[in-house]
Amino acid sequence: MSVDLKLLAVAVVSVGLVAGCSDKDSRPVFDGVAFRTKASVVDKKVSRALFEAEVYDVAASPLGAREAMRYAGTTYCIENYGTSRIDWAIDLDNPEVPLPRDGDNALLRGTCNP
Repeated sequence: MSVDLKLLAVAVVSVGLVAGCSDKDSRPVFDGVAFRTKASVVDKKVSRALFEAEVYDVAASPLGAREAMRYAGTTYCIENYGTSRIDWAIDLDNPEVPLPRDGDNALLRGTCNP
């Protein structure tokens, strides 16, 4: 086997190893937890600005869940309005105010403020 073929074989194997080791879960991590989140419009007929964000498994880290909630809402508003300004139903900056819960999940409404 020539040197060029050996180098090509090493390169192909290396790329395969790196790809196999990559993290397939691209969710951002908050307080050490990769929360599942979603944000969607409440009523398209009224306004896309009003949305509801949901964070799953809040008990894994209530503080991290709060930041995951902020992230989900910010992503929604940027995608739909090009802004990250949000009026939340509660003050997300105050950790003393609990997130509204629905079982193991947190559910919170917000309004994109264009």
